[in-house]
Amino acid sequence: MRPAAVAATPFVTDPELPARIGKYRVLKRLGEGATSEVLLAHDEFNDRPVAIKRVRVPAPGEGSDPQIYQRFFAAEAALVGRLQHPNVVQIYDAVADPQAPYLVMEYVHGVTLRRFCRPDALLSLEQIVEIGFKCAMALGYMARQGLIHRDVKPANLLAVVEHDHVIDVKVTDFGSVLNLTSEHTQIFRVGSLAYMSPEQLDGAPLDARADIYSLAAVLYHLIAGRPPFEAPSQTAMMSQIFTAEPPPLTELRAGVPPSLDALVRRALAKTADERPPDWDAFAQGLSALVANREIPRGKLQGVLDSERFNLLRGLEFFAGFGDVELWEVVHRAKWQRLKVGHAIYRKGQQGQTFHIIAQGEIEVLRDGVKVATLGRGTSVGEMAYLAPSEELRTHRADVIVTAPCVTISFTPQTYTQLALGTRHLFDQAFIGVLVRRLHAAHEALHHPRRIL
Repeated sequence: MRPAAVAATPFVTDPELPARIGKYRVLKRLGEGATSEVLLAHDEFNDRPVAIKRVRVPAPGEGSDPQIYQRFFAAEAALVGRLQHPNVVQIYDAVADPQAPYLVMEYVHGVTLRRFCRPDALLSLEQIVEIGFKCAMALGYMARQGLIHRDVKPANLLAVVEHDHVIDVKVTDFGSVLNLTSEHTQIFRVGSLAYMSPEQLDGAPLDARADIYSLAAVLYHLIAGRPPFEAPSQTAMMSQIFTAEPPPLTELRAGVPPSLDALVRRALAKTADERPPDWDAFAQGLSALVANREIPRGKLQGVLDSERFNLLRGLEFFAGFGDVELWEVVHRAKWQRLKVGHAIYRKGQQGQTFHIIAQGEIEVLRDGVKVATLGRGTSVGEMAYLAPSEELRTHRADVIVTAPCVTISFTPQTYTQLALGTRHLFDQAFIGVLVRRLHAAHEALHHPRRIL
């Protein structure tokens, strides 16, 4: 058994802990298991908290094969610096110390989803679907890199909680990862039984659909307060996984819509071919439940991240953005709902803020005369943003909302917080906008009848 995922549970500082591990100052123990312990430490060079996972390698003759533990460590060490996704815990460093090799990871101030698997601590269906969507996007990101997690379970999913609501989730613990691109020998038949797919138990070849099964089992547990299968012994549990059908969620919890039950139970199908074909399909299935208002809204009431993500993915402006960059825009942008008649800009006003129209319509008026109508997926204000001088940052027209709008906007300050790769994609999108507008202006000048 490997340790539970890193969680911000308060622990008393252990006087037996070392003052430092490598270049990191140890603060306290966060958790421990049979094969490793997780410590909170401070990275003084980068001035940030980190979680250190220190592996306990048994000595020869202690009953366990040391090579197995070394392979678990090697699987995670191979991912140093490779996982860059807002819903995946980053691995910063790996040190192959001969006595106690250790990994340095992103510290997540939160709790594992195990807390919310009890019948007396269940989350709202709205939050569970949002968690499922974010995990699906994170595991899909890993799958595109040839990585299958193989141990998706509540203890390996970290929840960031604010005012009793889960506002974010991160996938962690990659010791069981199957790297389909690796030429090294890897361990098979690993994972946690309650969440393992039949093909994992069989030792059959795996693809992303094995993780889809495991995430569905986690969602089932979060919804019902019990896992899909329960049995007094491992043998009986395995028999159920191969032959039994889990009870319908609609019978285990009031308010579960049949569409949610059907999606989760489809993902728990005995054969991989009966499940959603890939992570995008599963994520879209979860998102559709929200978009179609099939999930009863709980205390959150606001716009969910999954809704915003899918809204952006449908806009032409963001066609070149990947999932990671879209998530960054979701979290960094300022989202605004604007009523009809609202002036986004006035003639003579200075500013560097730019807006992208996610929904609705605006008109550009020059001296009271309409010169353009802009709708969903277009940008406005980018010329003032890109302008090299104060004079050119002065708006030359009024920009007025003519149909209720949702816009996302950035200031120079928030824009510089984006990763360089994301900013590069914005620059490319702006160039595309300018080229289209220049082409339209050219057509209007040389072929006015075609435009009319």
